[in-house]
Amino acid sequence: MNNYNKKWFLLIILSVIWGSSFILIKKGLDQLSPIQLGSLRIIFTSIVIIVFSYKSLIKIKKEKWKWIVITAYVGTFFPVYLVGFGQSEIDSGLASILTTLTPISTLVIGIFFFNLFFTKKQIVGLSIGLIGTFLLLYEGSLNSEVNIFFAVFIVLTTIGYGTSVNLIKTHLTDIAPAAVTAGIFLSILPPAILILIFSDFNSLNFSSQDVINSIIYILILSIFSSAIAQTIFNIFVKIASPLFASAVTYTMPVIAILWAVLDGEELTVKQYFASAVILFGVYLVNQREKIT
Repeated sequence: MNNYNKKWFLLIILSVIWGSSFILIKKGLDQLSPIQLGSLRIIFTSIVIIVFSYKSLIKIKKEKWKWIVITAYVGTFFPVYLVGFGQSEIDSGLASILTTLTPISTLVIGIFFFNLFFTKKQIVGLSIGLIGTFLLLYEGSLNSEVNIFFAVFIVLTTIGYGTSVNLIKTHLTDIAPAAVTAGIFLSILPPAILILIFSDFNSLNFSSQDVINSIIYILILSIFSSAIAQTIFNIFVKIASPLFASAVTYTMPVIAILWAVLDGEELTVKQYFASAVILFGVYLVNQREKIT
């Protein structure tokens, strides 16, 4: 499979996996706190990745560990907790739509910190995307059952993701994707364990099937959306541009919204319109180069 077909194949796989992650987080939060959810997600993922990829760690050069640790905390550790806090108050469908800001964050971070080239069309796309975001948040604020201020946590995760994409593309493409993933989770495993210990995790009623179900949802999330998807994404970034790699947010919300609707969530016509505005802005942001 040539790189052109491989990029599109990986894009579809990541969209399905990550699009399903929002409903899994929602189900996990049914009995777990955002802190417990985030810690368990990191711990489960670390175990899976280290068991299967620990040998790849020896391939990481000493001077690369600095970038792996930075990428680990900016692009994985903090976003894992932030998305949990965000979805504790807003619907999974809305969270998935806000995540489409990732390519815009990638562009902004790339311009200011990685000397990324940009065009007038991308600036227009950035502006349109931000307008769509404000429309979406405004419409969400009219829903008295949703604390729309928690959407800020989701927006912050996109900044982390955007920074991570640029870091990997700039400093880590010469390292095997499995090694990068193993290094990232090994770096954030110790604090995740400590945080879980002090999160009153032991006070949960483990005889309750609801609690067990929430933990199982996070286990599934960890294996597929974190361990497998993170490795696939590192392969993806290695063969694609940062902006194309972040374009997974185009199709990911389709899967997420489908799950959300099946779970009884509803989006208004205005929210769908705002989502379309955001996606159009993201489309323009990705027009710096032809996708080949």
